[in-house]
Amino acid sequence: MSLQVEKLEKNMAKLTIEVSAEDFDAAIQKAYLKNKGKISIPGFRKGKAPRKMIEKMYGAGIFYEDAVNALIPERYAQEADNCDLEIVSQPKIDVVQVEAGKPFIFTAEVATKPEVVLGEYKGIQVEAQKVEVTDEEVQAEVDKEREQNSRVIDVDDRAVEMGDIVKLDYEGFVDDVPFAGGKGENHELVIGSGSFIPGFEDQLVGAVIDEEKEVHVTFPEEYHAKELAGKAAVFKCTVHEIKVKELPEADDDFAQDVSDFDTMEEYKADIRTKLTERKEKEAKSAKEIAVVEKIVENAQMDIPDPMVDSQVRQMADEFAQRVQSQGLTVDQYFQFTGMTAEKLFAQMRPDALKRIQNSLVLEAVAKAENVQIDDERLEEELKRMAEAYGMELDKLKEAISEDTKDQIRKDLAVQAAVDLVRDAAVEA
Repeated sequence: MSLQVEKLEKNMAKLTIEVSAEDFDAAIQKAYLKNKGKISIPGFRKGKAPRKMIEKMYGAGIFYEDAVNALIPERYAQEADNCDLEIVSQPKIDVVQVEAGKPFIFTAEVATKPEVVLGEYKGIQVEAQKVEVTDEEVQAEVDKEREQNSRVIDVDDRAVEMGDIVKLDYEGFVDDVPFAGGKGENHELVIGSGSFIPGFEDQLVGAVIDEEKEVHVTFPEEYHAKELAGKAAVFKCTVHEIKVKELPEADDDFAQDVSDFDTMEEYKADIRTKLTERKEKEAKSAKEIAVVEKIVENAQMDIPDPMVDSQVRQMADEFAQRVQSQGLTVDQYFQFTGMTAEKLFAQMRPDALKRIQNSLVLEAVAKAENVQIDDERLEEELKRMAEAYGMELDKLKEAISEDTKDQIRKDLAVQAAVDLVRDAAVEA
């Protein structure tokens, strides 16, 4: 087996791989042994016909496809590992020569990792990120907790008011004719939630239990049911129940119920501390993003399209896993949303390119700064991972390969590069 490597433009390369005639014939023989039981030849029991007889009757190339399909991934993987290229895409395969008694030759066109020429990456100027927690934000968190601890009580001594929760029957008519999907019974609706078309909920304010009330509305021009879009309708509604959400008082008793603190003042102080910590993390992340974006702008790199294609496919696989975790297939998601694979790939492409640029630049920074991840730092990360997975450290070490450990070192080096450029940045 021999290999020739041709460097192409824009960080592409072509590998020409030659498999000896003897190895090609051995692959054909394997294909024959695999398939002979499926082939019938007059005068021979099924599966007993000699290879030469089958080739004579069906053509010399009858087993080529299976032989080639077995050889290509095996030999490509060997040569890709042995050559000095850092390949960053799936190969584009072309068969050059496939003929009995001759070497089998094919090419694999691949993208190679681009070289990055760094520009300025230290002392980058970024906008200062203010971390401030207002009294209104603290109160909003208190109100959110009050909402979660609220109770719903029945109201029977007044008409419907904004914010009430009602149960109602309704039926809609257009030109005095009921329409499909316009009827509901014991439907629960929060008045003011905007769940129904504009104007519907506002007109229910003032409705009295068990008395019919007419609601006059016009369907929006962009309404999803085309036969109703822009049309005037009358809904005959009867409210059967009125409920109201009762929130607990924001006092010391409430603080004791929902926290480990004795007073509302202490509870609010804790909320302020947590909000501050969260905003500090967000500001730190925003600063990192801004710094890396500018370093990418300052750098030079020529990213091959197949490298972006590979990143898009990886992102699409991740997306599919998230969809499936929600109980949907990707085909169902496409059906419900009107999305297509082509549209999804196109939407993902800019983000895929950005991910690649960020990764390459940070790897280049780590290399320029000679960032080294020693065994002690790797051990710390493995301990953290073991705790996160609920595993014993020794079991985790047994489960991961040396290649995985190398990748963890690279990831840690990239994070160290992020820390370095962020800390070196100047806030203006």
